[in-house]
Amino acid sequence: MAIPPIQFDRASGVLEGANAWERLAAVALTLGSKISSNFSHRGYNSCANLLRRTLPERDIAIRLNEDATFAFPYGDGYWSKLLNRTFSYEDELDLLFRASADVDYTLLDCGANYGYWSVLVSSKPYGSHRAIAIEPSSANFAKLANNAGINNNRFDAMKCAIGAARGTARLSGTKHEALSIAGGQEEGEEVPVIALDNLLDDGKVASGGKFLIKLDVEGVEIEAIKGGTRLLKEDSVLLAEEHGNDPKHTVSRFILEQTPLKLIVYDPSSNRMETVTELSILDRIKVSSHVGYNVFGTASAFWQDRIHALNARLQ
Repeated sequence: MAIPPIQFDRASGVLEGANAWERLAAVALTLGSKISSNFSHRGYNSCANLLRRTLPERDIAIRLNEDATFAFPYGDGYWSKLLNRTFSYEDELDLLFRASADVDYTLLDCGANYGYWSVLVSSKPYGSHRAIAIEPSSANFAKLANNAGINNNRFDAMKCAIGAARGTARLSGTKHEALSIAGGQEEGEEVPVIALDNLLDDGKVASGGKFLIKLDVEGVEIEAIKGGTRLLKEDSVLLAEEHGNDPKHTVSRFILEQTPLKLIVYDPSSNRMETVTELSILDRIKVSSHVGYNVFGTASAFWQDRIHALNARLQ
């Protein structure tokens, strides 16, 4: 019989259902996040995963808000930062999602992992939006499906990868948050691949809607963009990961030079969404080589107006 998950409420800080050692581990995980936040959490994942080996195998279910619960294995190095109530995950995405609560849009959560953003965006404080969480890994998908279930199955989950066209590929990698179909490897889990435009072809989404398209697809962002030509002509915003260890800013360069999309990035120094005309701005923003940064691409006048309005509120 499965052990019930530990419960943690981010709003109150209350931890329930944990034994003495698990409570001590929570203190260590929280303190580690606070200390390592001074250097972009470098080393935190590895240390947390070492601590995890000493803990019983069970989940922790974190209450993100009054209508959103997110579960993952207790001690997981990537997600345990959420025990630190001052930690904010992907600030630039959270800013846009919160500002778009009143917009009737669908989130396409590509590379959903365990479904963090699908859980949040489909919750009432974020506007109860429709979300489609797309994840190729069988192990990750099981946890994604669990998170859909504990949130009343209010978002859809699809087990596949996103690429330039339909096909199959193999996953590689050892970290659940960094599995990739890039490289054409011959070993690893075989997974189906679809293009973003296939979501239109297959009736998963309909033309004429509004979309926020999160692409966290570990090295195949450009292929995914190529496979979404029609979808990106809709009222869409592309939310693509730009990795800190890429000094050439490959994804942003492709968006800026090879697509009709306007490239936008959140600049912490100005606390604004800045339209990018010169990629040198990313040299200043991408300060940590081991983390990802999100850039935005859109050809939609509607979304450009919304982003301008967001900037006005940030001033």
